[in-house]
Amino acid sequence: MKKVLICALLAITVACLGTALYAQDTMSQGQGMGQGGMHHMQMSPEQRLQRMTQQLNLTSDQQQKIKPVLEQEQQQMQTLHGDTSMSQQDRMSKMQQIRQGTNDQIKSVLTPDQQQKFAQMNERHGPGGMGHGGMGQDGMQAPPPQAAPQQ
Repeated sequence: MKKVLICALLAITVACLGTALYAQDTMSQGQGMGQGGMHHMQMSPEQRLQRMTQQLNLTSDQQQKIKPVLEQEQQQMQTLHGDTSMSQQDRMSKMQQIRQGTNDQIKSVLTPDQQQKFAQMNERHGPGGMGHGGMGQDGMQAPPPQAAPQQ
């Protein structure tokens, strides 16, 4: 009986340690982590289009016009991430310009009602808009809104 209990405890211990080591190894490799160790998973253009389609009720024509805009933005961002000649501040500024250009192109395809919803979506998701992790120009996560002090 004691052998069974010891074996069971040993198996549970090995399983727990293995899971903890795997999680630590994954985190040390930077998987799922953005700047400063913040969780930052970028959505693919297809995922972003799918989310926009659900939230804005896009037509198939609108989807066909928006998809290349999202793909172009992704390509520009990847190129920018690989450019080590720019300072961090210049790179963040350029990212903001790319995002703004993308948002302007998307808005031109949307109806006035969709444009309003799109603006609300971008406000909710921070300065970076959808799929950008809400990163601000300085690369830091925007702080949560503070409640007004009660008087």
